[in-house]
Amino acid sequence: MDAIECIRTRRTIRKFMDVPIPFDTIANIVDCGRLAPSCGNLMNFKFVVVFDPGKRRALAEASLQQYWMATAPVIVVVVAEPVVAKRYYGIRGERLYSVQNVSAAAQNILLAAHSYGLGACWIGGFDENMVKRVCGIPDEHRPQVMIPIGYPDEKNPMPPKFPIENVFYFNAWRSRIKDVVSYFGWTSIKIQQMLERMKGKLGSLTDKVIDKIKK
Repeated sequence: MDAIECIRTRRTIRKFMDVPIPFDTIANIVDCGRLAPSCGNLMNFKFVVVFDPGKRRALAEASLQQYWMATAPVIVVVVAEPVVAKRYYGIRGERLYSVQNVSAAAQNILLAAHSYGLGACWIGGFDENMVKRVCGIPDEHRPQVMIPIGYPDEKNPMPPKFPIENVFYFNAWRSRIKDVVSYFGWTSIKIQQMLERMKGKLGSLTDKVIDKIKK
């Protein structure tokens, strides 16, 4: 499928078949995460790919007891290295750029999984310290996203989304008019036409009122 179709048809999946995923497929999916953009091309993220059933259950326990996660044959833990971004970009690199970098990598993984006919889910709610212990992640790094991946055992419709006019502005916040000059020119023409129709219907008694409105 092409990129646009992949974006439009991807769904969050929480039910998986008990079918293993070929290692090469997982490697290619994670490699797509590696290719995500990052601040200064620092690539300050790492991926812990968890196959072990016991560790998958422990990660599910750490994620507010979302035990369905353990039914996925693979969980990818996306880990940020904030100290790397801080070294180059200060506090903004540590607190913002690192999150952005991980998010871009995680989205790549979600889309790549879908392109292979697999289902996945973005998990952001979990106890970081528990995840660190399960995966042996150093204290200075931060697990920020977990992605269970497997062959989907459900078909989900598109969830409700805002219409584009609710999220799309031109040039400035809340500006929904692309060409202001043309719009007001069009509006003034319509007002002029309306006034002429009013004049024709109401007769000469309204001439003075209409003349004042035009001025």
